[in-house]
Amino acid sequence: MAKDKKQPRPKAQTPKGFRDYFGPEVTERAEMLRQIAEVYHRYGFDALESSAVETVEALGKFLPDVDRPNEGVFAWQDEDDSWMALRYDLTAPLARVYAQHRNDLPLPYRRYAMGPVWRNEKPGPGRYRQFYQCDADTVGAASVAADAEICAMLSDTLEHVGIPRGDYIIRVNNRKVLNGILEIVGGFVAATSEDESKLAALWDAGTEDAILRTADKFDKVGESGVRELLGEGRRDSSGAFIEGVGLSSQQIEPVIAFLTSKGDTAEETLANLRTAVGESKIGTEGVDELAQIAGLLEAQGYGADRIVIDPSVVRGLGYYTGPVFEAELTFEILDEKGRKRQFGSVSGGGRYDDLVKRFTGQAVPATGVSIGVDRLLAALREKGRISSAAQGPVVVTVMDRDRMADYQAMVSELRQAGIRAEVYLGNPKNFGNQMKYADRRGSPVAVIEGGDEKDRGVIQIKDLILGAKLAEGASLEEWKERPSQYEVPRSELVAKVREILDLHS
Repeated sequence: MAKDKKQPRPKAQTPKGFRDYFGPEVTERAEMLRQIAEVYHRYGFDALESSAVETVEALGKFLPDVDRPNEGVFAWQDEDDSWMALRYDLTAPLARVYAQHRNDLPLPYRRYAMGPVWRNEKPGPGRYRQFYQCDADTVGAASVAADAEICAMLSDTLEHVGIPRGDYIIRVNNRKVLNGILEIVGGFVAATSEDESKLAALWDAGTEDAILRTADKFDKVGESGVRELLGEGRRDSSGAFIEGVGLSSQQIEPVIAFLTSKGDTAEETLANLRTAVGESKIGTEGVDELAQIAGLLEAQGYGADRIVIDPSVVRGLGYYTGPVFEAELTFEILDEKGRKRQFGSVSGGGRYDDLVKRFTGQAVPATGVSIGVDRLLAALREKGRISSAAQGPVVVTVMDRDRMADYQAMVSELRQAGIRAEVYLGNPKNFGNQMKYADRRGSPVAVIEGGDEKDRGVIQIKDLILGAKLAEGASLEEWKERPSQYEVPRSELVAKVREILDLHS
Protein backbone atom coordinates (compact mmCIF):
# COMPACT_ATOMS: atom_id res chain seq x y z
CA MET A 1 0.00 0.00 0.00
CA ALA A 2 1.43 3.34 -1.06
CA LYS A 3 2.20 5.79 1.70
CA ASP A 4 0.28 9.06 1.78
CA LYS A 5 2.42 11.79 0.34
CA LYS A 6 3.44 14.14 3.11
CA GLN A 7 2.22 17.68 2.59
CA PRO A 8 5.07 20.21 2.53
CA ARG A 9 5.09 22.76 5.28
CA PRO A 10 4.01 26.26 4.21
CA LYS A 11 6.76 28.85 3.97
CA ALA A 12 6.66 31.45 6.70
CA GLN A 13 6.96 34.53 4.49
CA THR A 14 4.89 37.57 3.64
CA PRO A 15 3.37 37.67 0.14
CA LYS A 16 5.36 39.64 -2.43
CA GLY A 17 4.78 43.36 -2.06
CA PHE A 18 3.46 43.18 1.50
CA ARG A 19 5.08 43.60 4.91
CA ASP A 20 4.37 43.21 8.62
CA TYR A 21 4.24 46.10 11.09
CA PHE A 22 5.34 45.58 14.69
CA GLY A 23 4.54 47.38 17.95
CA PRO A 24 6.48 50.66 17.68
CA GLU A 25 5.52 51.23 14.04
CA VAL A 26 1.85 50.56 14.73
CA THR A 27 1.93 52.86 17.77
CA GLU A 28 3.64 55.66 15.81
CA ARG A 29 1.09 55.44 13.02
CA ALA A 30 -1.86 55.39 15.42
CA GLU A 31 -0.55 58.46 17.24
CA MET A 32 0.02 60.39 14.01
CA LEU A 33 -3.46 59.50 12.72
CA ARG A 34 -4.91 60.63 16.04
CA GLN A 35 -3.21 64.01 15.65
CA ILE A 36 -4.41 64.36 12.05
CA ALA A 37 -7.96 63.46 13.11
CA GLU A 38 -7.81 66.22 15.74
CA VAL A 39 -7.27 68.84 13.02
CA TYR A 40 -9.88 67.37 10.67
CA HIS A 41 -12.41 67.24 13.50
CA ARG A 42 -11.60 70.84 14.42
CA TYR A 43 -12.49 71.84 10.85
CA GLY A 44 -15.91 70.18 11.16
CA PHE A 45 -15.23 66.95 9.28
CA ASP A 46 -16.87 63.70 10.46
CA ALA A 47 -15.23 60.28 10.47
CA LEU A 48 -16.32 57.63 7.95
CA GLU A 49 -15.25 54.01 7.87
CA SER A 50 -16.39 52.35 4.66
CA SER A 51 -15.98 48.75 3.52
CA ALA A 52 -12.53 47.61 2.44
CA VAL A 53 -14.26 45.67 -0.38
CA GLU A 54 -16.18 47.32 -3.20
CA THR A 55 -17.75 46.00 -6.38
CA VAL A 56 -15.50 46.45 -9.39
CA GLU A 57 -18.37 48.34 -11.01
CA ALA A 58 -18.37 50.84 -8.12
CA LEU A 59 -14.61 51.33 -8.29
CA GLY A 60 -14.84 52.17 -11.98
CA LYS A 61 -11.93 53.11 -14.22
CA PHE A 62 -10.36 55.73 -11.99
CA LEU A 63 -7.19 53.87 -11.03
CA PRO A 64 -4.30 55.82 -12.61
CA ASP A 65 -2.55 54.48 -15.70
CA VAL A 66 -4.81 51.47 -16.35
CA ASP A 67 -7.63 50.98 -18.82
CA ARG A 68 -9.62 48.14 -17.24
CA PRO A 69 -11.28 48.42 -13.82
CA ASN A 70 -9.95 45.06 -12.55
CA GLU A 71 -6.39 45.77 -13.70
CA GLY A 72 -4.26 47.09 -10.88
CA VAL A 73 -6.65 45.93 -8.14
CA PHE A 74 -7.07 42.68 -6.23
CA ALA A 75 -10.34 41.34 -7.60
CA TRP A 76 -12.33 38.09 -7.48
CA GLN A 77 -15.73 36.75 -8.49
CA ASP A 78 -18.34 36.33 -5.80
CA GLU A 79 -20.70 33.33 -5.59
CA ASP A 80 -23.25 35.23 -7.70
CA ASP A 81 -20.57 35.88 -10.38
CA SER A 82 -20.31 39.58 -9.54
CA TRP A 83 -16.79 40.98 -9.35
CA MET A 84 -15.49 42.31 -6.04
CA ALA A 85 -12.20 44.10 -5.30
CA LEU A 86 -10.19 45.51 -2.44
CA ARG A 87 -10.40 49.31 -2.53
CA TYR A 88 -7.42 50.99 -4.22
CA ASP A 89 -8.05 54.38 -2.57
CA LEU A 90 -10.54 56.04 -0.21
CA THR A 91 -12.11 58.38 -2.78
CA ALA A 92 -13.94 55.90 -5.00
CA PRO A 93 -15.67 54.35 -1.94
CA LEU A 94 -16.70 57.86 -0.82
CA ALA A 95 -18.44 58.43 -4.15
CA ARG A 96 -20.38 55.19 -3.69
CA VAL A 97 -21.23 55.98 -0.05
CA TYR A 98 -22.50 59.44 -0.90
CA ALA A 99 -24.57 58.24 -3.85
CA GLN A 100 -26.08 55.45 -1.72
CA HIS A 101 -26.84 57.52 1.40
CA ARG A 102 -27.23 61.01 -0.04
CA ASN A 103 -30.81 61.40 1.22
CA ASP A 104 -29.60 60.88 4.80
CA LEU A 105 -26.42 62.96 4.63
CA PRO A 106 -26.04 66.73 5.05
CA LEU A 107 -25.12 68.76 1.99
CA PRO A 108 -22.28 69.59 1.80
CA TYR A 109 -21.02 66.35 3.34
CA ARG A 110 -17.61 66.66 5.01
CA ARG A 111 -15.86 63.45 5.92
CA TYR A 112 -12.42 62.09 6.73
CA ALA A 113 -11.29 58.49 6.41
CA MET A 114 -8.14 56.61 7.38
CA GLY A 115 -7.14 53.06 6.54
CA PRO A 116 -5.28 50.63 4.31
CA VAL A 117 -5.72 50.47 0.54
CA TRP A 118 -4.48 47.82 -1.88
CA ARG A 119 -3.01 48.06 -5.37
CA ASN A 120 -2.02 45.10 -7.50
CA GLU A 121 1.04 46.82 -8.93
CA LYS A 122 4.68 45.85 -9.25
CA PRO A 123 6.33 46.38 -5.86
CA GLY A 124 9.67 48.11 -5.46
CA PRO A 125 11.94 49.62 -2.80
CA GLY A 126 9.65 51.32 -0.28
CA ARG A 127 6.64 50.64 -2.54
CA TYR A 128 4.16 48.09 -1.21
CA ARG A 129 0.86 46.69 -2.43
CA GLN A 130 -0.82 47.58 0.84
CA PHE A 131 -0.38 51.02 2.35
CA TYR A 132 -2.25 53.54 4.48
CA GLN A 133 -4.02 56.66 3.29
CA CYS A 134 -5.61 59.49 5.25
CA ASP A 135 -8.24 61.49 3.35
CA ALA A 136 -10.53 64.45 3.93
CA ASP A 137 -13.19 65.46 1.38
CA THR A 138 -16.08 67.86 0.97
CA VAL A 139 -18.90 66.64 -1.30
CA GLY A 140 -21.56 69.02 -2.57
CA ALA A 141 -19.73 72.37 -2.37
CA ALA A 142 -19.12 74.02 -5.74
CA SER A 143 -17.40 77.10 -4.27
CA VAL A 144 -13.60 77.22 -4.40
CA ALA A 145 -13.85 78.24 -0.74
CA ALA A 146 -13.99 74.47 -0.14
CA ASP A 147 -10.68 74.03 -1.99
CA ALA A 148 -9.08 76.89 -0.06
CA GLU A 149 -10.28 75.33 3.20
CA ILE A 150 -8.68 71.98 2.29
CA CYS A 151 -5.36 73.75 1.64
CA ALA A 152 -5.53 75.62 4.97
CA MET A 153 -6.41 72.40 6.80
CA LEU A 154 -3.53 70.56 5.16
CA SER A 155 -1.14 73.29 6.30
CA ASP A 156 -2.45 73.10 9.87
CA THR A 157 -2.22 69.32 9.81
CA LEU A 158 1.44 69.23 8.77
CA GLU A 159 2.37 71.68 11.51
CA HIS A 160 0.27 69.86 14.13
CA VAL A 161 2.01 66.51 13.54
CA GLY A 162 5.47 68.09 13.74
CA ILE A 163 6.51 69.50 10.34
CA PRO A 164 7.58 73.09 11.16
CA ARG A 165 6.78 76.07 8.96
CA GLY A 166 9.61 76.49 6.48
CA ASP A 167 10.01 72.73 5.99
CA TYR A 168 6.97 72.38 3.72
CA ILE A 169 5.14 74.20 0.96
CA ILE A 170 1.64 73.56 -0.43
CA ARG A 171 1.49 74.23 -4.15
CA VAL A 172 -1.82 74.96 -5.90
CA ASN A 173 -2.73 74.74 -9.59
CA ASN A 174 -5.91 74.26 -11.64
CA ARG A 175 -6.78 71.67 -14.26
CA LYS A 176 -8.93 74.24 -16.06
CA VAL A 177 -5.86 76.39 -16.73
CA LEU A 178 -4.13 73.46 -18.39
CA ASN A 179 -7.32 72.67 -20.30
CA GLY A 180 -7.07 76.20 -21.68
CA ILE A 181 -3.47 75.56 -22.72
CA LEU A 182 -4.45 72.25 -24.36
CA GLU A 183 -7.26 74.11 -26.13
CA ILE A 184 -4.72 76.56 -27.55
CA VAL A 185 -2.37 73.75 -28.63
CA GLY A 186 -5.30 71.87 -30.18
CA GLY A 187 -6.28 75.06 -32.00
CA PHE A 188 -2.87 75.13 -33.65
CA VAL A 189 -3.50 71.57 -34.83
CA ALA A 190 -6.92 72.50 -36.20
CA ALA A 191 -5.47 75.53 -37.94
CA THR A 192 -2.81 73.49 -39.70
CA SER A 193 -4.82 70.35 -40.48
CA GLU A 194 -6.22 69.90 -43.99
CA ASP A 195 -9.14 67.66 -43.02
CA GLU A 196 -10.89 66.12 -40.01
CA SER A 197 -9.22 62.73 -40.37
CA LYS A 198 -5.78 64.33 -40.20
CA LEU A 199 -6.88 66.35 -37.16
CA ALA A 200 -8.03 63.18 -35.40
CA ALA A 201 -4.69 61.54 -36.10
CA LEU A 202 -2.76 64.49 -34.73
CA TRP A 203 -4.87 65.25 -31.69
CA ASP A 204 -6.73 62.84 -29.42
CA ALA A 205 -7.02 61.97 -25.75
CA GLY A 206 -3.76 60.05 -26.01
CA THR A 207 -1.95 63.20 -27.10
CA GLU A 208 -3.40 65.15 -24.19
CA ASP A 209 -2.31 62.42 -21.75
CA ALA A 210 1.18 62.46 -23.26
CA ILE A 211 1.40 66.24 -22.80
CA LEU A 212 0.27 65.87 -19.18
CA ARG A 213 2.86 63.17 -18.46
CA THR A 214 5.59 65.22 -20.08
CA ALA A 215 4.66 68.42 -18.25
CA ASP A 216 4.80 66.46 -14.99
CA LYS A 217 8.54 65.93 -15.63
CA PHE A 218 9.25 69.67 -15.53
CA ASP A 219 10.83 69.50 -12.05
CA LYS A 220 13.12 66.66 -13.13
CA VAL A 221 14.28 67.63 -16.62
CA GLY A 222 13.68 71.40 -16.65
CA GLU A 223 12.42 73.62 -19.45
CA SER A 224 14.84 72.37 -22.11
CA GLY A 225 14.09 68.74 -21.29
CA VAL A 226 10.34 69.28 -21.52
CA ARG A 227 10.77 71.10 -24.85
CA GLU A 228 12.63 68.11 -26.25
CA LEU A 229 10.11 65.59 -24.89
CA LEU A 230 7.16 67.56 -26.24
CA GLY A 231 8.93 67.63 -29.61
CA GLU A 232 10.92 64.82 -31.22
CA GLY A 233 12.41 63.42 -28.02
CA ARG A 234 15.65 63.45 -26.02
CA ARG A 235 18.46 61.27 -24.79
CA ASP A 236 18.55 60.59 -21.08
CA SER A 237 21.67 60.42 -18.90
CA SER A 238 22.28 56.80 -19.93
CA GLY A 239 22.26 57.70 -23.61
CA ALA A 240 18.94 56.02 -24.35
CA PHE A 241 16.63 57.94 -26.67
CA ILE A 242 13.15 58.77 -25.32
CA GLU A 243 10.61 59.38 -28.07
CA GLY A 244 8.77 62.68 -27.78
CA VAL A 245 5.12 63.66 -28.18
CA GLY A 246 5.77 65.08 -31.63
CA LEU A 247 4.40 68.61 -31.21
CA SER A 248 5.58 71.46 -33.37
CA SER A 249 7.55 74.36 -31.88
CA GLN A 250 4.40 76.52 -32.24
CA GLN A 251 2.42 74.01 -30.19
CA ILE A 252 5.13 73.64 -27.54
CA GLU A 253 5.31 77.34 -26.67
CA PRO A 254 1.94 77.62 -24.85
CA VAL A 255 2.81 74.61 -22.67
CA ILE A 256 6.19 76.11 -21.75
CA ALA A 257 4.59 79.49 -21.06
CA PHE A 258 2.20 77.76 -18.68
CA LEU A 259 4.91 75.78 -16.85
CA THR A 260 7.22 78.79 -16.46
CA SER A 261 4.58 81.31 -15.40
CA LYS A 262 5.36 81.18 -11.67
CA GLY A 263 6.44 84.62 -10.47
CA ASP A 264 7.77 86.02 -7.22
CA THR A 265 4.25 86.82 -5.98
CA ALA A 266 0.79 85.36 -6.46
CA GLU A 267 -0.23 88.47 -8.41
CA GLU A 268 2.68 88.05 -10.83
CA THR A 269 1.97 84.34 -11.30
CA LEU A 270 -1.71 84.99 -12.00
CA ALA A 271 -0.85 87.73 -14.49
CA ASN A 272 1.53 85.37 -16.32
CA LEU A 273 -1.14 82.67 -16.40
CA ARG A 274 -3.69 85.08 -17.89
CA THR A 275 -1.22 85.81 -20.66
CA ALA A 276 -0.58 82.09 -21.19
CA VAL A 277 -4.28 81.13 -21.52
CA GLY A 278 -5.05 84.07 -23.83
CA GLU A 279 -8.66 84.04 -25.05
CA SER A 280 -9.46 80.56 -23.72
CA LYS A 281 -12.70 80.71 -21.70
CA ILE A 282 -11.98 77.59 -19.64
CA GLY A 283 -8.40 78.74 -19.03
CA THR A 284 -9.55 82.16 -17.84
CA GLU A 285 -12.09 80.51 -15.53
CA GLY A 286 -9.27 78.45 -14.01
CA VAL A 287 -7.09 81.52 -13.41
CA ASP A 288 -10.06 83.31 -11.80
CA GLU A 289 -10.52 80.36 -9.43
CA LEU A 290 -6.85 80.44 -8.46
CA ALA A 291 -7.16 84.16 -7.76
CA GLN A 292 -10.14 83.51 -5.48
CA ILE A 293 -8.26 80.78 -3.61
CA ALA A 294 -5.24 83.04 -3.14
CA GLY A 295 -7.47 85.81 -1.77
CA LEU A 296 -9.30 83.48 0.64
CA LEU A 297 -6.06 82.04 1.98
CA GLU A 298 -4.50 85.47 2.40
CA ALA A 299 -7.55 86.60 4.39
CA GLN A 300 -7.00 83.67 6.78
CA GLY A 301 -3.32 84.43 7.23
CA TYR A 302 -1.88 81.70 5.00
CA GLY A 303 0.91 83.46 3.14
CA ALA A 304 3.43 82.39 0.51
CA ASP A 305 5.60 80.83 3.22
CA ARG A 306 2.97 78.08 3.43
CA ILE A 307 0.79 78.01 0.30
CA VAL A 308 1.66 79.21 -3.21
CA ILE A 309 0.13 79.23 -6.69
CA ASP A 310 2.44 77.03 -8.76
CA PRO A 311 1.62 76.01 -12.38
CA SER A 312 4.26 73.24 -12.32
CA VAL A 313 1.91 71.02 -10.26
CA VAL A 314 0.68 68.68 -12.97
CA ARG A 315 0.64 65.26 -11.31
CA GLY A 316 -2.82 63.68 -11.39
CA LEU A 317 -4.39 66.41 -13.49
CA GLY A 318 -6.02 63.77 -15.65
CA TYR A 319 -8.13 62.76 -12.65
CA TYR A 320 -9.16 66.22 -11.47
CA THR A 321 -11.55 68.79 -12.90
CA GLY A 322 -10.48 72.02 -11.15
CA PRO A 323 -8.04 73.17 -8.45
CA VAL A 324 -5.30 70.71 -7.48
CA PHE A 325 -2.84 70.88 -4.61
CA GLU A 326 0.28 69.09 -3.46
CA ALA A 327 2.18 69.30 -0.16
CA GLU A 328 5.93 69.05 -0.61
CA LEU A 329 8.50 68.77 2.18
CA THR A 330 11.42 71.03 1.35
CA PHE A 331 14.12 69.88 3.76
CA GLU A 332 17.02 67.79 2.49
CA ILE A 333 17.76 64.14 3.22
CA LEU A 334 20.44 61.73 2.03
CA ASP A 335 19.39 59.05 -0.45
CA GLU A 336 20.69 55.47 -0.47
CA LYS A 337 23.84 56.65 -2.27
CA GLY A 338 24.54 59.45 0.21
CA ARG A 339 23.43 62.22 -2.13
CA LYS A 340 21.41 65.19 -0.89
CA ARG A 341 17.87 65.55 -2.19
CA GLN A 342 14.62 67.11 -1.08
CA PHE A 343 12.21 64.82 0.73
CA GLY A 344 9.40 65.53 -1.75
CA SER A 345 5.64 65.14 -1.80
CA VAL A 346 3.62 63.67 1.10
CA SER A 347 0.11 64.70 0.11
CA GLY A 348 -1.99 65.61 -2.89
CA GLY A 349 -5.57 66.31 -3.84
CA GLY A 350 -7.96 68.48 -5.75
CA ARG A 351 -11.45 68.90 -7.17
CA TYR A 352 -13.12 65.93 -8.87
CA ASP A 353 -16.65 66.93 -9.86
CA ASP A 354 -17.40 63.90 -12.07
CA LEU A 355 -16.89 60.99 -9.67
CA VAL A 356 -20.32 60.84 -8.00
CA LYS A 357 -22.01 61.47 -11.37
CA ARG A 358 -21.20 57.89 -12.35
CA PHE A 359 -23.79 56.71 -9.82
CA THR A 360 -26.42 59.45 -9.89
CA GLY A 361 -26.24 60.80 -13.42
CA GLN A 362 -26.01 64.28 -11.93
CA ALA A 363 -22.81 66.25 -11.45
CA VAL A 364 -21.94 66.59 -7.76
CA PRO A 365 -19.03 68.90 -6.88
CA ALA A 366 -16.37 67.40 -4.63
CA THR A 367 -12.87 68.26 -3.45
CA GLY A 368 -10.45 66.55 -1.12
CA VAL A 369 -6.92 65.66 -0.12
CA SER A 370 -5.04 62.44 0.63
CA ILE A 371 -1.99 62.13 2.88
CA GLY A 372 0.54 59.37 2.30
CA VAL A 373 0.82 58.02 5.84
CA ASP A 374 4.05 56.06 5.42
CA ARG A 375 5.73 58.99 3.67
CA LEU A 376 4.72 61.42 6.40
CA LEU A 377 5.90 59.02 9.12
CA ALA A 378 9.26 58.74 7.37
CA ALA A 379 9.48 62.54 7.25
CA LEU A 380 8.76 62.83 10.97
CA ARG A 381 11.53 60.32 11.70
CA GLU A 382 13.92 62.37 9.58
CA LYS A 383 13.01 65.46 11.61
CA GLY A 384 13.51 63.57 14.88
CA ARG A 385 9.86 64.08 15.83
CA ILE A 386 9.32 60.40 16.50
CA SER A 387 11.62 57.50 17.28
CA SER A 388 11.22 53.83 16.43
CA ALA A 389 12.70 52.98 19.83
CA ALA A 390 9.37 53.05 21.66
CA GLN A 391 9.42 52.58 25.43
CA GLY A 392 8.29 49.15 26.57
CA PRO A 393 6.28 48.20 29.67
CA VAL A 394 7.49 48.03 33.26
CA VAL A 395 8.35 44.37 33.91
CA VAL A 396 7.50 42.81 37.26
CA THR A 397 9.90 39.88 37.64
CA VAL A 398 9.01 36.56 39.20
CA MET A 399 11.34 35.35 41.95
CA ASP A 400 8.98 32.70 43.36
CA ARG A 401 6.43 31.11 41.04
CA ASP A 402 4.27 30.19 44.05
CA ARG A 403 3.73 33.91 44.74
CA MET A 404 2.31 34.79 41.32
CA ALA A 405 -0.69 36.42 43.02
CA ASP A 406 1.67 38.94 44.70
CA TYR A 407 3.24 39.87 41.38
CA GLN A 408 -0.14 40.13 39.66
CA ALA A 409 -1.26 42.48 42.46
CA MET A 410 1.79 44.71 41.78
CA VAL A 411 1.16 44.90 38.06
CA SER A 412 -2.52 45.62 38.67
CA GLU A 413 -1.60 48.59 40.87
CA LEU A 414 0.68 49.95 38.16
CA ARG A 415 -1.97 49.55 35.47
CA GLN A 416 -4.64 51.17 37.61
CA ALA A 417 -2.28 54.14 37.96
CA GLY A 418 -2.06 54.39 34.18
CA ILE A 419 1.40 52.84 33.90
CA ARG A 420 2.04 50.26 31.19
CA ALA A 421 3.18 47.09 32.94
CA GLU A 422 3.34 43.31 32.69
CA VAL A 423 4.36 40.28 34.76
CA TYR A 424 7.08 38.05 33.33
CA LEU A 425 5.20 34.94 32.15
CA GLY A 426 8.11 32.87 30.87
CA ASN A 427 10.10 30.29 32.84
CA PRO A 428 11.22 32.23 35.96
CA LYS A 429 13.99 29.79 36.86
CA ASN A 430 16.77 31.93 35.36
CA PHE A 431 16.61 35.56 36.55
CA GLY A 432 19.15 36.59 33.89
CA ASN A 433 16.69 35.55 31.19
CA GLN A 434 14.08 37.80 32.77
CA MET A 435 16.46 40.75 32.51
CA LYS A 436 17.24 39.85 28.90
CA TYR A 437 13.50 39.79 28.21
CA ALA A 438 13.08 43.24 29.77
CA ASP A 439 15.92 44.52 27.61
CA ARG A 440 14.38 43.14 24.41
CA ARG A 441 11.06 44.73 25.36
CA GLY A 442 12.72 48.11 25.84
CA SER A 443 11.48 48.18 29.43
CA PRO A 444 12.40 51.30 31.44
CA VAL A 445 11.96 49.67 34.85
CA ALA A 446 12.10 46.20 36.42
CA VAL A 447 10.43 45.41 39.76
CA ILE A 448 11.99 42.71 41.93
CA GLU A 449 10.58 41.08 45.09
CA GLY A 450 12.29 37.97 46.40
CA GLY A 451 11.50 36.13 49.62
CA ASP A 452 13.78 38.39 51.69
CA GLU A 453 12.16 41.56 50.31
CA LYS A 454 8.72 40.08 50.97
CA ASP A 455 9.58 39.39 54.63
CA ARG A 456 10.91 42.94 55.09
CA GLY A 457 8.01 44.60 53.27
CA VAL A 458 10.22 46.18 50.59
CA ILE A 459 10.81 45.87 46.85
CA GLN A 460 13.75 46.50 44.55
CA ILE A 461 13.12 48.87 41.62
CA LYS A 462 15.74 48.84 38.87
CA ASP A 463 16.10 51.83 36.53
CA LEU A 464 17.05 49.95 33.37
CA ILE A 465 17.60 53.08 31.25
CA LEU A 466 20.07 54.60 33.69
CA GLY A 467 21.68 51.22 34.29
CA ALA A 468 22.33 50.83 30.55
CA LYS A 469 23.94 54.28 30.38
CA LEU A 470 26.16 53.60 33.39
CA ALA A 471 27.19 50.23 31.96
CA GLU A 472 28.57 52.00 28.88
CA GLY A 473 31.56 53.29 30.84
CA ALA A 474 30.79 54.66 34.29
CA SER A 475 33.48 54.80 36.98
CA LEU A 476 33.02 53.30 40.47
CA GLU A 477 32.38 56.79 41.84
CA GLU A 478 29.66 57.41 39.25
CA TRP A 479 28.04 54.10 40.16
CA LYS A 480 27.89 55.19 43.79
CA GLU A 481 26.69 58.71 43.00
CA ARG A 482 23.97 57.59 40.62
CA PRO A 483 22.54 54.25 41.74
CA SER A 484 20.27 52.59 39.21
CA GLN A 485 18.55 50.28 41.68
CA TYR A 486 16.46 51.40 44.65
CA GLU A 487 14.99 49.63 47.65
CA VAL A 488 11.70 51.18 48.71
CA PRO A 489 8.75 50.15 50.86
CA ARG A 490 6.23 48.00 49.02
CA SER A 491 3.64 50.76 49.50
CA GLU A 492 5.76 53.16 47.41
CA LEU A 493 5.79 50.96 44.27
CA VAL A 494 3.69 53.26 42.08
CA ALA A 495 5.26 56.50 43.32
CA LYS A 496 8.85 55.35 42.72
CA VAL A 497 8.14 53.84 39.30
CA ARG A 498 6.39 57.04 38.23
CA GLU A 499 9.32 59.12 39.48
CA ILE A 500 11.75 57.13 37.31
CA LEU A 501 9.47 57.28 34.27
CA ASP A 502 9.07 61.05 34.64
CA LEU A 503 12.85 61.37 34.85
CA HIS A 504 13.25 59.75 31.42
CA SER A 505 10.21 61.27 29.69
